[in-house]
Amino acid sequence: MLVRIVRMTFEEDRIDDFHAIFDRSKAYIRAFPGNRYLELLRDPDHPAVRMTYSLWESADALETYRQSELFRTTWAATKVLFAERAIAFSGEKMEAVSLDSNVSKIT
Repeated sequence: MLVRIVRMTFEEDRIDDFHAIFDRSKAYIRAFPGNRYLELLRDPDHPAVRMTYSLWESADALETYRQSELFRTTWAATKVLFAERAIAFSGEKMEAVSLDSNVSKIT
């Protein structure tokens, strides 16, 4: 599983434009072959920053998406709204940690 995080800083007056683009494309991105999860985050300390958090079956699945018409048109419409260059990085999921029922919560 590949985790992809993209941090985007927008011109403050273009946030609504980004949300409109995201609303139009989110279901298509989520339905894209190889995508397992998509989430939009807001930086609580920087109101013009949004982040996407997505899970992909593999680096190849993400690359196939990145070469698609869906990505090209969505990204072209999005990047013109930026105040700063976007920062993107990927990581391979190694382990998910959940609370074991045999362990008490620390208080």
